[in-house]
Amino acid sequence: MSGKSSRVLALGLPKLDEGFRGFQGGDFAVLVGRPLCTLLAFLLSVRCQLPFRKGGLNSRAVFIDGGNTFDPYAVSVIAQDNGLKPRSTLEKILISRAFTAYQLAELVFEKLENVLKIYRSKLVVVSDIIGLFLDRDVPEIECRNIFLELSHHLLEVASRRRAVVVASYLTRPYSSRSLFLESVLLGRAGTVMRFQESTRGLRCTLEEHQNIKSFSIDLLSDAVTMDIFTED
Repeated sequence: MSGKSSRVLALGLPKLDEGFRGFQGGDFAVLVGRPLCTLLAFLLSVRCQLPFRKGGLNSRAVFIDGGNTFDPYAVSVIAQDNGLKPRSTLEKILISRAFTAYQLAELVFEKLENVLKIYRSKLVVVSDIIGLFLDRDVPEIECRNIFLELSHHLLEVASRRRAVVVASYLTRPYSSRSLFLESVLLGRAGTVMRFQESTRGLRCTLEEHQNIKSFSIDLLSDAVTMDIFTED
């Protein structure tokens, strides 16, 4: 049986897995790109339930939905593609929705650690982590202070619980606020992966990693269920 050091959460995209083996416990990673990173967050939430030998973590997923992004249909399709039953897969994704930046902060600061302790989950996904902080009803200084603390807390949770913490970052038109939030988020992350549509299908760029040099790769048809990687 493989040792703990080999227990990584792979994306299951063959061409990408050749250069990037997967996320390890303790990683704080950011997936960048709209809308592709949302689907990849779903993909990880499914694949973490797979056994270690198949690139999973044999674990439930904790999904903190910061942008009302969770799509049971997309998750069901991905589950079937990975040989899992959709209903039981959905039941093993613990979903908490936030509709304000304050609710998101409360989930992370006050609820997350206890959920991880109870369910022993090894994956935390925070979907659209920046979106709610762009709300102008959240004062600028307060926004900055909360987000600084929140991103640091997620980094600590990953390290302390030896969990994979993945935040999806849906890019939007730049403003002084979004630029600050982006710089904080990407500065905290140990792994940054950017996904963009390209003329050849889907391009992934590994922008930041502690042990791997930056690279870009076109995934072509290897991407899982490419037909749902598009917006209406």
